[in-house]
Amino acid sequence: MDTLATMDSSGRGQFLQRFFRSIAQIELTETQSLDYWEQTLARKNELSQSLGKRVTLQAALAEVLASTGQLRMPILMEYEELRKLQFNAATDPLTTLYNRRFFDDYFEKELNRSSRYNHKLALVMLDLHRFKEVNDRFGHQQGDALLQMAAATFRKSLRTSDYAFRIGGDEFALLLPQSDTEQAATLSRRLRTAYASSLEPMNLGIPLALDYGLAVYPDDGELQEALIRVADARLYQLKNENRSVTGAGSRPGPTEKDQKPATAEPPRSFTYVEPSPESKTGKTADRRRWERFSMANTNAYALIGESPERKARVLDLGHGGICLESLNPDEFGEAFHAVLHVPILPPVRVNLRRVYLVHQAQADSGETRIGCSFVT
Repeated sequence: MDTLATMDSSGRGQFLQRFFRSIAQIELTETQSLDYWEQTLARKNELSQSLGKRVTLQAALAEVLASTGQLRMPILMEYEELRKLQFNAATDPLTTLYNRRFFDDYFEKELNRSSRYNHKLALVMLDLHRFKEVNDRFGHQQGDALLQMAAATFRKSLRTSDYAFRIGGDEFALLLPQSDTEQAATLSRRLRTAYASSLEPMNLGIPLALDYGLAVYPDDGELQEALIRVADARLYQLKNENRSVTGAGSRPGPTEKDQKPATAEPPRSFTYVEPSPESKTGKTADRRRWERFSMANTNAYALIGESPERKARVLDLGHGGICLESLNPDEFGEAFHAVLHVPILPPVRVNLRRVYLVHQAQADSGETRIGCSFVT
């Protein structure tokens, strides 16, 4: 019943619909299921008070269904079986972390709570670096073991108030109430280091790692969709940076000891290699390589050339290029270099080639948008 209380009306209705079908072989609508459940809880309290002893949920449920003509078979389910059904409805069977459905429901509730009490809420998106290679080389059983190890790492490191979710194949999410950017980043690096340590005895020969990106309410956005978009963009940028630093990914990237505050770390060089046309259409192509991520709700910016006064706002970025916004488009030549400043990550030096300009009359903001591609 605790899990049911955390679900929204739609999720609770769908679960109870399956519940009544399972134990009594009756088909109800979501609305009917919610109504019968409320009647059952009320009847359980009434019977317990009138009889002066605890009445089981089964007895109350049987009486409600019998009184409405819905009881067609004996109800044999014990309370622990109900708890098991509730647990299965909210968790991922492989890792026993909460599932994507519960993530969507609980995220919205935590945002409302953070707004009401003026608290920060950190979202961390994670996935396993080069996980597909493990499945291809060692099989899905080994891949499943790595996913379970990631879940175990989360359980050992998170506070009791934090929540961990498996939201897709090798994709995870964390919700960290009352956590700011620095606290969430520190925890993410700690998780990355702990996971790397747990992998060492396996000697797989593949530089596996936990990649992460984070966003904090209300600094990076106030809506669920905006925070997910920002966190996913930062996850993607970390992956991109690791590719540029490691070449083909020969090592897993920085550990907690390597991490330094962004202001203390010099700009890193970034090299973009244009992928072949065949890789764009191949079945194994990485979907993220062709996505663009909006940075409009962040403080991301680019310093153009060597002058600190020549500054442009970063509107979005992708694997192959970036979109900037500036009042002075004449400062941008056909080719130029810039230092990107994106929250959470250290400054990144890039070489850019201008692809297009969208002038004031067309741009929504009245400024000029400059589309650029990364070049070697």
